[in-house]
Amino acid sequence: MKKSQIKTRIAPSPTGDLHIGTARTALFNYLFTKQNNGKFIVRIEDTDKERSKKEFEDNILEELKWLGLDNDKLYRQSERTDIYKKYIEKLLKEGRAYLSKEESKAKMGKQIEVVRLKNPNKKVEFDDIIRGKIEFDTTELGNFVIAKNINEPLYHLAVVVDDYEMEISHIIRGEDHISNTPRQILIQEALGIDRPKYVHIPLILTQNRSKMSKRDNATSISEYRRKGYVSDALINYMALLGWNPGTNKELFTINELIEEFSIENIQKGGAIFDIEKLNWFNREYIKKISEDEIFKNIKQNLPKDILNMSEYNDKILKKIIPIIKDRISIWSDVLKIAEEGDLDYYFKQPKYKTEGLLWKTDSDLNIVAKNLLKIINFFENISNDKFSSDEIKKIIWDFAEKEGRGSVLWPIRYALSGRNKSPDPFQLAEVLGKKETISRLHNAINKIV
Repeated sequence: MKKSQIKTRIAPSPTGDLHIGTARTALFNYLFTKQNNGKFIVRIEDTDKERSKKEFEDNILEELKWLGLDNDKLYRQSERTDIYKKYIEKLLKEGRAYLSKEESKAKMGKQIEVVRLKNPNKKVEFDDIIRGKIEFDTTELGNFVIAKNINEPLYHLAVVVDDYEMEISHIIRGEDHISNTPRQILIQEALGIDRPKYVHIPLILTQNRSKMSKRDNATSISEYRRKGYVSDALINYMALLGWNPGTNKELFTINELIEEFSIENIQKGGAIFDIEKLNWFNREYIKKISEDEIFKNIKQNLPKDILNMSEYNDKILKKIIPIIKDRISIWSDVLKIAEEGDLDYYFKQPKYKTEGLLWKTDSDLNIVAKNLLKIINFFENISNDKFSSDEIKKIIWDFAEKEGRGSVLWPIRYALSGRNKSPDPFQLAEVLGKKETISRLHNAINKIV
């Protein structure tokens, strides 16, 4: 094996969508490789013909691309059968493996012939860059099966052959693969091939330190994508799951991660997944996105009943982008806000009970009508081009102070939104514009009188 160039690989099985743990492992491989001007390989381990599906392979490749983790070379184990056969025959010829006739549980006791490695029953040790020296007694492994037959290798043999043929210099993978390493070392030694360097990274754990499952959090990258997470935010957060830059810095571009990433700073203990922290990262990244991109994403997440309103228009939506942006962590939060009724009143006159116009301590709706009429007169004196929240506040503030802020401002706010919770009346009026604001205030007066 040529060791002059760093080569790493991610080797997912196409038996499900891309898991966040696999994506984080791919990221660590990618960062280390790019930092060292190496080659990052994706190898689809699809030798399990019954469970492997093309749709899952497509998902894995699509989501890696969405995350920006482009590979330098793509392989599929299903296309490498002849290569594995050559190595199986070599082991058999040299007496390091043998054919064994056995009863198959899967085939109702039918006799099958498998290939077993002759285990020298020795202790093997290897150096893990994160964990140091690790030792195993391989005696208990026995003469383990490495192929179903000469044409069908099992996982351990295929992995060893591929890593050798592809000149993989560093195997960066989850710590759940530590127990696989002694078998793979025995196969390497039987074939007389060099050993790559091993890096076993911590698993991603839930808050209660259990392995991540669908019960606790979304586990596939597709789920996070559907929920409206930004790919760069997900990359940034995953990088800090098990790796520490040694500083208080948290926000990194991919190029900064490539610059600062260090295998030596990967922790040994499990990485705790915190959805609130991921949401914080996503908010920070949304802040950096252009207004046009934010508008596009917000509109995509609006429910059809708003988009299909006759009163809907993009101009209003663009005006309320700052309001929506302050309330979301992920794009799908837009749908939640809409379902709570906090968006439709921007596009059409709200329906509400007249009593809702009363401030907490007030009881006379006639005074409310009188105050609203006065406010309309104030608004009539503001030109359309100056109808801004600052100008609106300036022109009515003295009146509100004199008559009671709650008694004046609450009815305006409620008449414009029909909601107990909404932006302040000045902001609402600016969004709606002079004509619509006055129309809604007149509507409130008409409901009273």
